[in-house]
Amino acid sequence: MRVEVISPHGFCAGVESAVKKALALGSGAFCLHEPVHNDMVTAALRRRGAGIADDPGEVPPGATMILPAHGVAPRVRREAEARGVKIVDATCPFVERVHRAARAFAEKGLPVVVIGDAGHDEVAGIVGEVEDCGGRAFVYPDLPPSGGIGVVCQTTADVDCVARTVSELRGRYAVEVMAEVCGVTRERQRAVKEFKGDALLVLGSARSANSRRLCEIAPCRAFMASDMAEVRRLDLSGVETLGVTSGASTPEDFFNEAVEFLKEGCKEER
Repeated sequence: MRVEVISPHGFCAGVESAVKKALALGSGAFCLHEPVHNDMVTAALRRRGAGIADDPGEVPPGATMILPAHGVAPRVRREAEARGVKIVDATCPFVERVHRAARAFAEKGLPVVVIGDAGHDEVAGIVGEVEDCGGRAFVYPDLPPSGGIGVVCQTTADVDCVARTVSELRGRYAVEVMAEVCGVTRERQRAVKEFKGDALLVLGSARSANSRRLCEIAPCRAFMASDMAEVRRLDLSGVETLGVTSGASTPEDFFNEAVEFLKEGCKEER
């Protein structure tokens, strides 16, 4: 078996910034949900003494709470500040851009259609932004009955799916759009779609939307592994060329360890 590393891989800039901020706070600080969707990162934060809060109400007054890279609804920030919680904002700048666009559409009186995963934290934050200013938000395929709409998307959505959906919506509504997948996600998806091997391994958490997306769009058989135990359990029999990539919230040291393990296995085969 030949192992082919697919680039780019590892942390994106937004994730790297969020993780650095969270690790710098250390003991006594709290992360709302998780700064990024990766168990290794969460474990590292716990070792530093940071807490993980599912709700701002779990953070003691006077303590510091870091907002996740995928953003939150404005009411979450206000609730925390009203309780005397100090806020460190680690929201990805690209996610902030989507929030601003969604709010601008809502303030113009347009219903906002969000293309993305209905249950994802990032989508919940965008919806919360719209509702905060009295607007109406719909997560596709839920749609308003008629008229003009503003369209935004989750920053880790499938690029091709977003393009198809926007085209469909243009056929039914007067559309204003700021539906752009972030540049790093676009590049990862492009590299995966162009891969010519017969199997793909995505290193990342199943809770990571961008990692799952890489498996979904793979042009071949796809595997996912979140740690070395899962890498070691993979049945790669019959695979001739294995592509290896990772989601944007996957630590690079895990990626390097996994690639080295797989390449050593190839040497043993020979």
